[in-house]
Amino acid sequence: MNCIHERARIEKTYAQQLTEWAKRWKQLVEKGPQYGTVEKAWHAVMSEAEKVSELHLDIKSALMNDDFEKIKNWQKEAFHKQMMGGFKETKEAEDGYRKAQKPWAKKLKEVEAAKKAYHAACKEEKLAISREMNSKADPALNPEQLKKLQDKVEKSKQDVLKTKEKYEKSLKDLDHVTPQYMENMEQVFEQCQQFEEKRLRFFREVLLEVQKHLDLSNDVSYKNIYRELEQNIKTADAIEDLRWFRANHGPGMSMNWPQFEDEEWSADFNRTLSRREKKKASDGVTLTGVNQTGDQALQHTKHSSHLSVPSNTVQSLQSSYNPFEDEDDTGSTVSEKEDNKIKNVSSSEKNQSYPTEWSDEESSNPFSSTDANGDTNPFDEDASPAMEVRVRALYDYEGQEHDELSFKAGDELTKTEDEDEQGWCKGRLDNGQVGLYPANYVEAIQ
Repeated sequence: MNCIHERARIEKTYAQQLTEWAKRWKQLVEKGPQYGTVEKAWHAVMSEAEKVSELHLDIKSALMNDDFEKIKNWQKEAFHKQMMGGFKETKEAEDGYRKAQKPWAKKLKEVEAAKKAYHAACKEEKLAISREMNSKADPALNPEQLKKLQDKVEKSKQDVLKTKEKYEKSLKDLDHVTPQYMENMEQVFEQCQQFEEKRLRFFREVLLEVQKHLDLSNDVSYKNIYRELEQNIKTADAIEDLRWFRANHGPGMSMNWPQFEDEEWSADFNRTLSRREKKKASDGVTLTGVNQTGDQALQHTKHSSHLSVPSNTVQSLQSSYNPFEDEDDTGSTVSEKEDNKIKNVSSSEKNQSYPTEWSDEESSNPFSSTDANGDTNPFDEDASPAMEVRVRALYDYEGQEHDELSFKAGDELTKTEDEDEQGWCKGRLDNGQVGLYPANYVEAIQ
């Protein structure tokens, strides 16, 4: 049982290692430079590991649920534990042998005792004869002492005859009970042999089942795994992969060469390029219908950013963005251009000079809601803040440019401007970051 349990644990560990290896290398291959049919061949190797892992988990389950439990149940049926320890079957076998040996063992003790007595008598006889011979050579010994030694020799000879007769008789008695002893012992032995035969046959049966569970060479699904792996690897075609790479990343890919484009005039003098229009424009310059020359143009260029009215999400207008300057010169981003949209003003107001630094928090802001005379600002209608709406992200989005927001599905943010023509909204994350995001990636929170 311990042997099978350890093997099942090995199978489980091996299956887990295969799965971890396949998962790790599948990610590495996906993030690596492989592509096309060769990449599919790589993934086929990982799939083989995952499928083999499942087979080894099946082996582990079969060893524990079938083989282990079968041995456990057989042990309970074949070996019954006793209250005082040990097994009932062991005690019965020992008692059977002891009972069969008892009569013969009793006779054997008698033989051993008779043999011991006979050998002692023979030793005593030899000593008596030796003393008698020595006394005959001694002239100082009187006749009475010599007579005693001769009588002792005679008596020892008689003891030898008696013990010998008893010894021989005990041997005959032992030989007489030996066949019965052998028969009884053989009966008990055969009973143990039958029990042992059942054990050996059961072990052979269990080991064959273990062999079937461990042997994957005869498993059809196991053969199919490697047949499929071989087919997937053989389908890798270098020519096909090179053709695909040429069509998608080489001379065969679709081109978008620069072409002649007509000038586009905007009715909104100060409208900036949208993020999609900006990507199409090669020179990054917005053409408007305002013709300004000389000092007037310079003055307008210098103060044009101060003629704008902040949108509802802009906290201050301390940047000096000129809508007529190229992006590379001003250093502004698409997000800053969106945040500083220019409102229409009359031609007479465009020629006015205003302070070079101001914000809507300063009292000198000429576009605050109320002027010095208490009159309302004629631009209040355009500057009125839009209603902010809380929205929730439906999908993950990773900003492609530094003026775009990044969020995960389920994150909440605040929409500060409605969707534009290109499908983009402006919003603010809870951490205060402001940027653009695709309108169809969020939904309003009810």
